Amino acid sequence: MDMAQAKRLVRERVRERPAAEGRLSGKLAVVTGAAQGFGLGIAGELLRAGAHVALADLNLPLAQRAAAELNAAFPETRAYALPADVSDRASVEQLVISAAEVLGGIDIFVANAGVLKAGRLDEMTEADFDFVTRVNYKGFFLCAKYVSEIMRAQFEADGTRWSDIIQINSKSGLIGSKANFAYAGGKFGGIGLTQSFALELIPYQIKVNAVCPGNYYDGPLWSDPEKGLFVQYLRAGKVPGAATVRDVRDFYLSKSPIRRGCTPRDVATALFYCVEQTFETGQAIPVSGGQIMLS
Repeated sequence: MDMAQAKRLVRERVRERPAAEGRLSGKLAVVTGAAQGFGLGIAGELLRAGAHVALADLNLPLAQRAAAELNAAFPETRAYALPADVSDRASVEQLVISAAEVLGGIDIFVANAGVLKAGRLDEMTEADFDFVTRVNYKGFFLCAKYVSEIMRAQFEADGTRWSDIIQINSKSGLIGSKANFAYAGGKFGGIGLTQSFALELIPYQIKVNAVCPGNYYDGPLWSDPEKGLFVQYLRAGKVPGAATVRDVRDFYLSKSPIRRGCTPRDVATALFYCVEQTFETGQAIPVSGGQIMLS
């Protein structure tokens, strides 16, 4: 199937949405970077709310295992695993086509896939900077470019239909991050893309918003014993006086007035708001436990 065929398919099936219990009953969703971490947690919350979800990930076997577990946990809905490299144009286009084919349409696209390499300006290599930027910034552009084609086709077939593109950004997209500029810069850029895409796509009733989570300390991004941020930040000396991973963790816990890490359910709550409302677009919604307060 090519893109023209995919658009024809979703036009034909635009009024066919599966029923399930939950606030997102009948919604068809794609989550990138969904094999683990925030992405997997978000996919689970979407399924719990009655959506059918395509789990897209570079690690297809891990995504397949995750989808099988989710299908066992939520039998009223359906999870699918699809391969995706969000930094590669052809891969993203094929993801969107395949998701439209297996789901029958795309109502919600969650651009969650992201990478992080911490480091000071004097030690960051050009290759590492390019890698982070390619996935976090260019990847969001590619996802929005191709999924908006499907969403526009759905709107053309049914002018009452609303669709959502939601970037899982970061609190680091709202405030600079010491020794973490490659990540923060891409996330700042992601908010610029969010606002610009929102202006361009709202005539087709496609809302584009960003959710900016605080730190998910229990996920692999932070807690992986070899590559996690606690280890990276300890090695980079980002936390003055920290001698252990526990010292780094305690330092970050102290930054939030609520004194805990962000969870996928916290993010999903903001995501549900984005989907259910029809009078807001181009926003960056902090979910940081009060660590970031907008003014």
